[in-house]
Amino acid sequence: MWKYFDYITVSSLLLWIASGVMIYSKSKITKQISLLFHLLATLVIGVFIAKLWIELDRPPLRTLAETRIWYAFFMGLIGFSIYLLYRQKWMLNYSALMGIVFLLVTFFRPDTMNKTLMPALQSVWFIPHVIVYIFAYAMLGMASLTAIYGMYRYKKKKDTQKATLVTDQLIRIGYVFLTFGLLFGALWAKEAWGHYWTWDPKETWAFITWLAYLVYIHHKYKHKEKQPFTNFLIVVIAFLLLLVCWFGVNYLPTAQMSVHTYSG
Repeated sequence: MWKYFDYITVSSLLLWIASGVMIYSKSKITKQISLLFHLLATLVIGVFIAKLWIELDRPPLRTLAETRIWYAFFMGLIGFSIYLLYRQKWMLNYSALMGIVFLLVTFFRPDTMNKTLMPALQSVWFIPHVIVYIFAYAMLGMASLTAIYGMYRYKKKKDTQKATLVTDQLIRIGYVFLTFGLLFGALWAKEAWGHYWTWDPKETWAFITWLAYLVYIHHKYKHKEKQPFTNFLIVVIAFLLLLVCWFGVNYLPTAQMSVHTYSG
């Protein structure tokens, strides 16, 4: 299937670009076609993932390249869903843009793909752990952008209520999945290595990320709508910590002997 990835990338890119342009049309029919193109681009990636899963005879979740494709797929779905709920055109285009970025990164920097799974990855927890984490990352990535948009509106002394509402709902959903990912990871670690938690660098940064979003939830609950800028700022900082957990931890000296290095 990987020999077809060029076509998958180009077709999804063209469909998402066409969708992004057409969504700003005043014609209702054109807007509907735009949504169809966006959904079609997302489904093309979904079909590729499914076919790749069958060909590899394992879930395509082992390498960073494989997880980037999942991220592009989830970003497309989330952007489509949020547009249906809030009619925010820029969020539809943002999700498409992020999907394109992750596809292009994978296109230009593919990993070595094979059917091999290390013994530690041959677990019932492998699929739920990775998928819920990727979905959580997609939701929280979207929340970070709405938070930045909210900070911009706050500085311009404009109403931030809608940005606050969307950001909060995205984080609530993302945080639930983030929590499940953490729990599934602990159960998987117990099965693979005999311990629920070993303070491995990846585990440590996952916990730091989880705490950062917990700080947002508690701060927002305590201050309600009184400090919107601070709430948005916490969300942005939390997402930066998430990026360290996802990508940056692989470059830390302490991670060179990490038991999680197989996934990079």
